[in-house]
Amino acid sequence: MEKIYKTVASSHVSISVLMLPSHTNFSGKIHGGYILSLLDQIAFACGSKFSGNYCVTASVDTVNFLKPIEVGELVTMKASVNYVGKSSMIVGIRVEAENIQTGYKKHCNSSYFTMVAKDNEGNSVAVPGLILSNFEDVKRFCNSLKQIALKKERDLHEEVFNYTSKETLEGLKKYNIQINLD
Repeated sequence: MEKIYKTVASSHVSISVLMLPSHTNFSGKIHGGYILSLLDQIAFACGSKFSGNYCVTASVDTVNFLKPIEVGELVTMKASVNYVGKSSMIVGIRVEAENIQTGYKKHCNSSYFTMVAKDNEGNSVAVPGLILSNFEDVKRFCNSLKQIALKKERDLHEEVFNYTSKETLEGLKKYNIQINLD
């Protein structure tokens, strides 16, 4: 069977949603949890469109809330597959909010979701290879490689770090904590 490749552009998905008062938190700004829900939906749509399969969220690797979103703004999310593995994809999402009265747009959020393609029985399935068609695609792919390397390094550190050593406990004294171990 011949390997299938698809362009990054074939994965592009965008949604626009008007922010309503019902989407606010206690400070009157749009609730981050609501934005996360929309991010998960567009990541699913992007991964499923690219892979041709149902996708599940394996991890939310980065969510940077850069600027608050106001009631009445039109939020547009743009997603694309930045990286593919065997059955996984890293979906990058950019969130912009537009004041529909003035036309002013602001970059509010950048997020990276790892999605895994599944078959009807819930088993992971292979995803198409990725065709990088321009230097922006190459940049995003390389940034994903860096992100994966950092995640592996962090996981390795978690495995070998000794949380119970005297040195670790002494080093924690400079923080605003109190340690009461029995």
